[in-house]
Amino acid sequence: MGAGQALWCGQTRTSVRTLMNLVRTHIQLKPRLYGAGEVHARASVWWLLGKRGIHNYTWHGCDQSLNPPNASSHPRTIFSGIQPTGVVHLGNYLGAVRQWVELQKGNDELIFCVVDMHAMTMQYDHTVLPESTKATAASLLACGVDPDRAVIFQQSRVNEHAQLHWVLTCLSSLARLSHFPQFKEKSEALHEVPLGLYVYPVLQAADILLYKATHVPVGEDQQPHIELASHLARVFNNRYGKTFFRPKSLMPKTAAARVRSLRRPDKKMSKSEADPRSRIDLTDTPDVIREKFKKAVTDSTSAVYSDPDNRPGVSNLMDIHSEVTGLSLQQITEDSSGLETAQYKMVVAEAVIELLNPIRQRLEALLADPEHLTTLMERGAERARERAAPVWQEVKHKVGLNHLS
Repeated sequence: MGAGQALWCGQTRTSVRTLMNLVRTHIQLKPRLYGAGEVHARASVWWLLGKRGIHNYTWHGCDQSLNPPNASSHPRTIFSGIQPTGVVHLGNYLGAVRQWVELQKGNDELIFCVVDMHAMTMQYDHTVLPESTKATAASLLACGVDPDRAVIFQQSRVNEHAQLHWVLTCLSSLARLSHFPQFKEKSEALHEVPLGLYVYPVLQAADILLYKATHVPVGEDQQPHIELASHLARVFNNRYGKTFFRPKSLMPKTAAARVRSLRRPDKKMSKSEADPRSRIDLTDTPDVIREKFKKAVTDSTSAVYSDPDNRPGVSNLMDIHSEVTGLSLQQITEDSSGLETAQYKMVVAEAVIELLNPIRQRLEALLADPEHLTTLMERGAERARERAAPVWQEVKHKVGLNHLS
């Protein structure tokens, strides 16, 4: 894009260089909002034009799509979301949140979201949702997500998620959405299937693409959702011009991605399981943690060794032990020689208590100061809105949702 290229805004001819300098000045004033640099500078052209009331314009002598650079040569933008199920449990922490905290040590741009709109896809208690959202946000901060290093916010506080969702829904097909395993599993027990349950993968794609994310940390069960986001990015780019990166998944390579229920080790640890003894919540006291591990389902063999196919309960305990201590399964087997399963359960319990005690204390302090928590989350929402606005403005222009003049 050279100095001679220009933009016609009504009767006014404005050089692209002037516009880009204006955008870069805006970014310099708010550098934390635009860690990805040039991509968001280009997207911000659309936003700044809209802010100045300029909606009728055409490009001359340059690429009309203002294409982002190739993702391989661009700093990573990492997006991930978590359902507002209340206080985070051990499976959430080991499988997702701990990875988010580790990512803060690098130079990637990080955006983490409490996806409260996704909670509406199934029947829910609207009187409980606000407190659950607050507890989930507090859990992330207590686990070490730094609001000065990452953008952390509540999904419903950024309107552009729902707006981009509609655009992407119009690019989606019934056939593709009907194949999602989560939809099949959850809809089987329902007499009437909510439409939100059917289309929520598209909202998830909108969550990701709205921030032009390049990578998404997910578990294996979420891989089809990332593939849908990549597919919709490709469809949009082909139809309207290159706009979005095709996001890739970041999957944990350890047992943390598959922490199982303490009561039903064939299932993932989850808040959806009715029995509270099936999971370790971050607010659980040491005595509660010991009691839950004491009741963990194992088998009649007393020796401690890993065999996921034949001994899922003991193998799950060993995976948890390995994740919270860093010990290998081989080392754990050797150290546990001579212990019976009941004794080993208490070894795991103490290791988990040591890990979670400081997190629980920070979480209690955050929940005891709701004003401070609200301030942190509102600041994150403002940063997210300023990131989302130029991308949505670019999308609106490309799909023809321009202001009438």
